[in-house]
Amino acid sequence: MQKISWRLVSILGALTAFGSLSVDMYLPSFPTLERELHTTSSAVQFSLAAFFIGMALGQAIYGPLADRYGRKRPLYVGIVLYVFASLGCAAAQNIETLIALRFVQAIGGCAGIVIARAMVRDLFDQRDSAKVISMLVLVLGAAPILAPTAGGYMLQHFSWRAIFLFLALFGVACFIAAVFGLDETLPAAARHTHDQPLRTAVRVYGQLLADRRYNGYAIAGAVAQAGLFAYISNSPFVFIKLYGVSEQTFGVMFGATAFGLIAASQINHRLLARWKPDEILHWIVVVLASVGVLLLLMALTGWGGMLGIWLPLVVYVAGLGFSFPNTIAGAMAHQAERAGSASALLGTLQFALATLVGSLVSAFHNHSAVPLAAAVASCGCLALLLHRLMILPLVRELGMTESVEDSDLQILD
Repeated sequence: MQKISWRLVSILGALTAFGSLSVDMYLPSFPTLERELHTTSSAVQFSLAAFFIGMALGQAIYGPLADRYGRKRPLYVGIVLYVFASLGCAAAQNIETLIALRFVQAIGGCAGIVIARAMVRDLFDQRDSAKVISMLVLVLGAAPILAPTAGGYMLQHFSWRAIFLFLALFGVACFIAAVFGLDETLPAAARHTHDQPLRTAVRVYGQLLADRRYNGYAIAGAVAQAGLFAYISNSPFVFIKLYGVSEQTFGVMFGATAFGLIAASQINHRLLARWKPDEILHWIVVVLASVGVLLLLMALTGWGGMLGIWLPLVVYVAGLGFSFPNTIAGAMAHQAERAGSASALLGTLQFALATLVGSLVSAFHNHSAVPLAAAVASCGCLALLLHRLMILPLVRELGMTESVEDSDLQILD
């Protein structure tokens, strides 16, 4: 196994940040976009939904390509597409064009997410994968901390178009880093070179969907993660419009929430020196469910005001710093032969659920924080239920994870 280096982690972290940076940086611009493009708030929100849809569909494409052609070639194509789509977004004159180009931007940017996870699986075992992913969150988490503040600064001194110009430059920097800083991690002998790539891709995805181990971690992790996207897509309304905070204050609050995610991921990295991924996961899903229920109670009663909403959200997002690395490592642990496709399906599930949850919150919009709170609470409770029904039986009975191989797992009893 390769030694974990900060150079590798930094590059892979930047690649996984395409999605987060592309979303978080332009969140403060929603009111400005509505005004300057002469459109409605729902249309502006749909530009975010279009990005999520593109992320879900695009990842399903890159997985088979990464397993067939290696990791780097599909990555280059995706980054180039992302750069040109970002430039197009900067030049958009109406909301319809912006929505379409945001979809294309997501199709390009999701290559970085798929390839980064596949490379981690190529290079590391389950425990080290969880450690590396925790370290990636440190790099990835800088985006939600810095991006809203940077986006607000660009709005104040330039315009919303400067945000997309910056994203294009970020794509160029990632392309250069990938060319000169990353080695190909999938040997030619391990690549799938079948004559019917479409049929092969469908067959591989079918095998993954039939894999109980993969499904347990992937679905439980994606459901928990969907609570984060409900927060991302609806927090501008809740805090800016409902509670009247300024765009700059919203950026600070959003960044503070992201800092909790970073801190938790680094604690998770240290805990992995003593505990197994499944042992950590066993308890964190309880925390996610509990804090989700607390958030819903705060929203229904109004107790605590804005802090009664924000603080439970901070704890929930921080909890994902524990669940995210360990569910991904668990899902990818036995997928060496199809790591690209497994990584892609993980992302597709995450963003498909994110789109669904975000749409449901919008559909039940009632000028309160209750729809957001209900979505987060549902995600936390469902993640706990899925863990107990799908993951825990495998850990206890089949001994299919690393945590069973050399641990008595008394903590799970």
